[in-house]
Amino acid sequence: MKNIYLNLKRFDIPTSLDGINNNFTNETYGEDITKGIEDMHLDIPITIYFQESNLISAKKAAKEIRIGCQGVHYADVSKGGNFGAFTTSRTAKSMAAIGVKDALIGHCEERNHLNYLTSLGGNKVDINEILNKEVKCAIDAGMNVLYCIGEKLEEQGDKYNVLKNQIEVGLKDVSLSKVTIAYEPVWAIGPGRTPPDKDYIEDIVKFIKSVKDVRVVYGGGLKIDNAKMLASIKELDGGLIALTRFGADFGFYLDDFKKIVETYKEGLK
Repeated sequence: MKNIYLNLKRFDIPTSLDGINNNFTNETYGEDITKGIEDMHLDIPITIYFQESNLISAKKAAKEIRIGCQGVHYADVSKGGNFGAFTTSRTAKSMAAIGVKDALIGHCEERNHLNYLTSLGGNKVDINEILNKEVKCAIDAGMNVLYCIGEKLEEQGDKYNVLKNQIEVGLKDVSLSKVTIAYEPVWAIGPGRTPPDKDYIEDIVKFIKSVKDVRVVYGGGLKIDNAKMLASIKELDGGLIALTRFGADFGFYLDDFKKIVETYKEGLK
């Protein structure tokens, strides 16, 4: 079955605080988006990854849509162990406690953050080892995981080894039944970048599945202009949406989301 994933990034910040949330009232953001998408009756499984401030209202509003968090901490509470001294950290069990059953882990933005931190110590740690701990914490808390991998521009010449390491280290000793991989071609993400074509994506997806027998979705941005192409790749199990509009009115819009999903579904026929 094909799935649609939506990552709302930090769209909870109002324009008065330099954010781009110009479509929704911040106080009801999670509820408005969840209910708005459910009312579309798009007839395809959808998971939305919300910011911390909107998770509870989104979870309460959800009937069919799965609500996920944008990452978890690499450690958690345990009987006879740490009782919860994780101030500032979003642990998997804290998310499970409010009913969240999905987690986004290893997104390129999280990888950039971890790379920066490890660079301060001389890059002596493979960040995929940290992400592996996060994946295990999420699964231990009963969550499904969307695990993101992808190569940067300077890594393209060695992309297979880069991706293989991200998969093998990040998913070491992990139950794959709870995992979906999102492939992010990091080198193609951003304004003015040329996205990968069908042959490139098809090749990468087949490679990923040769390393691990796991579901794979396109994480480089499911949009109107690539929806039918992505739908035509039979090895792909869905796509990840973030921004729906670029330029002066940059951001996420419900009407655009509906058009993207409907276009994707047309391509599956």
